[in-house]
Amino acid sequence: MSILPSFLSADIQPAESTVAVQKIPKEYDIDFSTGQLTGETVEGLGALKVWIWHCVHSERFRYAIYSWQFGTEFEQYIGTTVSDEYLQSDCQAEIEEALMVNDYIIGIDDFEANLTNDTLHIKFTVETTLGEIEVDEDV
Repeated sequence: MSILPSFLSADIQPAESTVAVQKIPKEYDIDFSTGQLTGETVEGLGALKVWIWHCVHSERFRYAIYSWQFGTEFEQYIGTTVSDEYLQSDCQAEIEEALMVNDYIIGIDDFEANLTNDTLHIKFTVETTLGEIEVDEDV
């Protein structure tokens, strides 16, 4: 029993906050030269850099632990001869499709791809909600 009259004890709801809270991404750190975990954790841009590195180096549809939206399909270029224009456009489409799954990533700019023997070298800038990340990798 309330000490207030029944008409005053109506359900009074606090005002809802309209401020959007952005979560900061967190990942296990990777030594990018070896691909091994370092035992540390990173947050923010560092976590996004780890996620991007892992996404670019994981072949899509190969590992059952990842969803079918995670990873890239770069093995299709091994042993093939493609024009530079095709390589640029197709690799950029692959990268955009793979990275845009992440809610923090807005887009990519300044994309370059070079295929030498069995090594695909990619270089681009990732625009995120937290800042920009430069990617320069051999896949």
